Amino acid sequence: MLRNRVTNLLLANEKKSLYRFLILYIIMMMSIISLISIYYYQYQKQLMMLNKRVVLSDYASEQARKIKSLHFLFPEQNVYPRDSRFVSAIYDLEYQKIFSLLKSNEINFDRELYITKDKKIHFIKSFDDYYLGAKYLILEIDDDELWLHNTWQNIIIYGGFAILVFSIIGFFLLNLFLSPMKTSLSILDRFIKDTTHELNTPLSAILTNIEMIDLDTINEDNRKKINRINIAAKTVSVLYNDLTYIALQSDIYKSSEKINLKNIIEERVEYFDILARSKDIIFKLDIIDSFLIVNKNKFTRVVDNLISNAIKYNKRKGIIDIKLLENSLTVKDSGIGIESEKIQYIFDRYSRFNSSEGGFGIGLSIVKNIIDEYGMQIDAKSQINEGTSITITW
Repeated sequence: MLRNRVTNLLLANEKKSLYRFLILYIIMMMSIISLISIYYYQYQKQLMMLNKRVVLSDYASEQARKIKSLHFLFPEQNVYPRDSRFVSAIYDLEYQKIFSLLKSNEINFDRELYITKDKKIHFIKSFDDYYLGAKYLILEIDDDELWLHNTWQNIIIYGGFAILVFSIIGFFLLNLFLSPMKTSLSILDRFIKDTTHELNTPLSAILTNIEMIDLDTINEDNRKKINRINIAAKTVSVLYNDLTYIALQSDIYKSSEKINLKNIIEERVEYFDILARSKDIIFKLDIIDSFLIVNKNKFTRVVDNLISNAIKYNKRKGIIDIKLLENSLTVKDSGIGIESEKIQYIFDRYSRFNSSEGGFGIGLSIVKNIIDEYGMQIDAKSQINEGTSITITW
């Protein structure tokens, strides 16, 4: 019991800690890589613009000399100078166009060098003298975006390598982070296995000796005390069998055989009869011969947990209906019921919906695992204050 409580807590804490660590680590990793990528992009862009500025400045000086020559030769020569390396335009002091060969009309006189929306690079040079009435010379070239392609290529390559390195580091950090919890769980696993093994002998002795007592030879007061001991011992026995199934998984749970489910149900109802009578609960059986090829011990765990839960969560003087057909088994109680929105969680391990009742929420989880193992279907229906019905079909 101690192991279940602590394991439950550790598993919950481990899962929460794991999620928090992963979320924090991923956010940190992506933030660092994104920040470096942004700085790298800005650096590459500035480097490209600096190189273009040097080139365009030389182009502008050449074009300015040509415009100056045209100014002094005008009107004998009236053809605007052109260049295959760029196109250009001249504007006056009021930003009015005098002549333009530009393909982009997006002019920003507040900046010397910029990239337009249609991927053109503009360079603006101011004249000291107004040649041809122009104050501004604008040069335009295409942005081939080769720098951008190379930049993204490097970001993807080096970013991918960084993610790989961060992932390897994260893997080792994660193992280091979870190591104490894994060690604790390993210690608890060994503890429960040793404890389960040690419980077997005294528990079997208690149950055997209770059955050997001749109740007719003792007085009523002692008979009630022995009944209470028997109830407590059988309750512990159910829990012991669940723990054995979870912790040990020995060979008794591996072999399969053809069994008559009717015999198992009658046997387990008789076993739980004293527990049911302690709450004045009666069984109503509607069962026929039904055969399955399963592991007998596993299916006994299924029946035990269904009956045990039906007793545990039933009302005093309640009823447990057990109906066995050729291809289905239904166990229905007249107990406290479960909210409809919580039905989907009743087969989760450690799920409990009534804190006033004992147990650790492992019984129905075991049932679901066994049912899934044999490819069967399980369905639960419940209404508050009316009871719960669980049906297994195959």
